[in-house]
Amino acid sequence: MENNRNYFVAIALSVFILIGWQFLYVNPKIEKDRIATEAQQTTTADGTPAASGQVQPTANGAVPGAVETRDQAVAKSARVIIDTAALSGSINLTGGRFDDLKLKEYHETVDDKSPLITLFSPSDTQDGYFTELGFIGTDATGTMPGPQTVWTLAGGDKLTASTPVTLSYTNEKGVVFTRTISVDEHFMFQVTDSIKNGSAVPVSLSSYGRVTRFNQPAVASTYVLHEGFIGVIGEHGLQEVKYSKVENDVPILPGTATTGWLGITDKYWAAAIVPPQDKPYETRFAHFTDGRARFQADYKQDALTIAPGQSADVKNMIFAGAKQVPLISGYEQTYSIPQFNLLIDWGWFWFITKPMFKLMDFFFRYFENFGVAILATTVVVKALFFPLASKQYASMANMKKVQPKMEELKKKHGDDRMALQQGMMALYKEEKINPIAGCWPILFQIPVFFALYKVIYVTIEMRHAPFFGWIQDLSAPDPTSLFNLFGLLPYDVPHALMIGVWPLVMGITMFLQMRMNPTPPDPTQAMLFTWMPLVFTFMLSSFPAGLVIYWAWNNTLSIAQQAFIMKRHGAKIELFDNLKGLFAKKPKPAK
Repeated sequence: MENNRNYFVAIALSVFILIGWQFLYVNPKIEKDRIATEAQQTTTADGTPAASGQVQPTANGAVPGAVETRDQAVAKSARVIIDTAALSGSINLTGGRFDDLKLKEYHETVDDKSPLITLFSPSDTQDGYFTELGFIGTDATGTMPGPQTVWTLAGGDKLTASTPVTLSYTNEKGVVFTRTISVDEHFMFQVTDSIKNGSAVPVSLSSYGRVTRFNQPAVASTYVLHEGFIGVIGEHGLQEVKYSKVENDVPILPGTATTGWLGITDKYWAAAIVPPQDKPYETRFAHFTDGRARFQADYKQDALTIAPGQSADVKNMIFAGAKQVPLISGYEQTYSIPQFNLLIDWGWFWFITKPMFKLMDFFFRYFENFGVAILATTVVVKALFFPLASKQYASMANMKKVQPKMEELKKKHGDDRMALQQGMMALYKEEKINPIAGCWPILFQIPVFFALYKVIYVTIEMRHAPFFGWIQDLSAPDPTSLFNLFGLLPYDVPHALMIGVWPLVMGITMFLQMRMNPTPPDPTQAMLFTWMPLVFTFMLSSFPAGLVIYWAWNNTLSIAQQAFIMKRHGAKIELFDNLKGLFAKKPKPAK
């Protein structure tokens, strides 16, 4: 029993450290980053791939000065409108940039009247973020399409899911570029550049693509998921690079590949380029400080040579939108994009996390409530682990049965720890008890717990998803607080005191679950078990409501499960005695 209890203490301390990291480090860092973002520098400059060798940053001619408003930046250049069921925005004819994009299906808050999520913004704005495709040549090829190239609208007047648009550009050497852009009903653009060499000599050129961002997300990344550069670069595999890793201006160069994709990912949104999959390309994740500081994921493909009078096609795809799981998986299959599903951070236990999401998504489509889907998924997981839990609690029940004999051994051997250990091992053998049998089921359940935690935390399906009553966003903390009587008193409380209804329910269920077992004899352990529910209540109050609801429901099921199994094995359930002992008046010491 002592070994089992020590293991529980170790698990509790591990979780306590993780939550403490979130509460004491990550949350203050989020606020610090938000303030830093608001005070970001206001000079404008742009990084652009240059002429030869590895793609290099140069100035693009932007005039230094105050950062423009988004409306001002959009209005100052000729554009082609983007209008689909999922997207609105425009393509900048200067550079052919995708730098104006909003997601129609997602709002900044749960209020449907709140602003739409803005993904891309022009480079001259505070939150500049764009994707650009172009070419790099030599003096013999003439001026190649790049950041300063002004394209001509040659076909179509609006980009929709059913109507592509065509852009054209002819340089001084007679090389003609015709760019056809199409988009599906969701977030995938296809860009086909047809190049016709109208000059009298062969031309050699390389395609490039870049995703450039001037600010990090206002919400800081956490240990739970990856935010920053991402890509699958051929045989080099998955690349996840934090912003901080390149801020010393040393770029990350994964290597040369023929297949794959690259881009920048946030918790819920991403921008990625799928280069042509027929010719080797080099990839780079970098941070530039010339002009205005910026982060950039880019690629440069090996040179393509086109003979006089001949033509060639270069095909890119651009993903820009929400990381919906079924949609991302569908793109991977439809377009044969290698491991595109890794755009979503499934974590170390992906082989558990992905099936867990599919189960939760099944319940969500059936009940049409993500909160109910969380409850149903928890029931299924508990049912699957019932045999293991049965062994765990059976072991605990057997340990309780021999507790009186163990106490006799302690009295008999006193401080002789060696003799006590030998006596206990003999007792275990006589009673056919394995003292660590109760630990193995817990070890098996830990990956499942973290996988479920991961699904709830990172999937966009929970964002702004309502439950019942006052919980209108399962991805946000419970908005109520005990310290203003859950809104009855007309004043706001500090963030640290936002202890809502569900954190309180979670704390109560955790308290009852811990009281299902005898109070530890060790004073330190007893104090830890007493105060842990209160500490967790404060810690989890800042977590998404969906996670807190899951934890409270899981505790409730664990209490019922433990009571059923221990009663079946004839072991005493300590809950009521512990509660009576907790609230009973202690006798006054004799004088």
